[in-house]
Amino acid sequence: MDVRQRIASRQGGFVLFGLTPPRRATPPDEVQRIADITLERLTSVDVDGLVLYDIDDESDRNPGPRPFPYLPTMDPADFYADCLDAWGKPVIVYRSVGKYSEVDISDWLLEQDPERVLSVFVGAPTRERSVLTDLRSAQAVWRSTRPGLLLGGVAIPERHMTGSHEHLRLIAKQANGCAFFVSQVVYDVNASKDLVSDYFDACGERGLSPIPFVFTLSVCGSLRTLEFLQWLGVNVPKWIQNDLRNAQDALAASYDQCLRTAQELAEFCTRLGVPFGFNVESVSNRREEIETSVQLASELSRRVASWDG
Repeated sequence: MDVRQRIASRQGGFVLFGLTPPRRATPPDEVQRIADITLERLTSVDVDGLVLYDIDDESDRNPGPRPFPYLPTMDPADFYADCLDAWGKPVIVYRSVGKYSEVDISDWLLEQDPERVLSVFVGAPTRERSVLTDLRSAQAVWRSTRPGLLLGGVAIPERHMTGSHEHLRLIAKQANGCAFFVSQVVYDVNASKDLVSDYFDACGERGLSPIPFVFTLSVCGSLRTLEFLQWLGVNVPKWIQNDLRNAQDALAASYDQCLRTAQELAEFCTRLGVPFGFNVESVSNRREEIETSVQLASELSRRVASWDG
């Protein structure tokens, strides 16, 4: 079964690779070159699908200095349609729904092949943000337009740490049609386990079957990347920060940490009976970090079947 079929049947055991589209100002021939290099990198990696992010300016969520400047990127749907024809496996296209009208969302959904395309709808980073479409309205458009296209929702373990209600948000998203969840980058494994545990209990109380939980992992090879992860809201425990700062090879240390995190989450989800997968992304455009991310995805692809049991 491909990843779409596994998600539809509430099974885990898959690995995805997350990409940020090129900057909007990138010349078309350079965009295609970037896409070709990306596909070439992934030819040796047995990942089950791609994730294409829809980047939004989140400075209103975090007013602190942004370690990397915000530069608008291509619409991920355009990047997929125009440049990634050679990719034959499913693609999960993120939609920051606040940037699009309901008509735009409906038109895009109608153009997609639900056998190849899945989506994750993302709401505004803050309640104060003025939007064209809010998350609930976008989900309603999906239900009335293309319910056969599998829809996912975002899961944020850090939000569960502060309010302990993120599991109820997930239950609500599942009730509104979400077939899977994709987490923010995970460095705090305990926060993720708390969220999954509370979600599992809430499903049991309501007579629901858990849907696949996709954990996002990202290697960190520099202090600047570490600062950016934290700016994005990722909780990196102090001991991991110290390990990365003191390591002779921070990238190798981060790679090992990601593998340990993946195994711990896999064992925990297997024990509970929550289907799971992994999504590997690189938040940096440094070549060595991207190549290490590809290596991580390859290793996870090799291991995930045995973890999934």
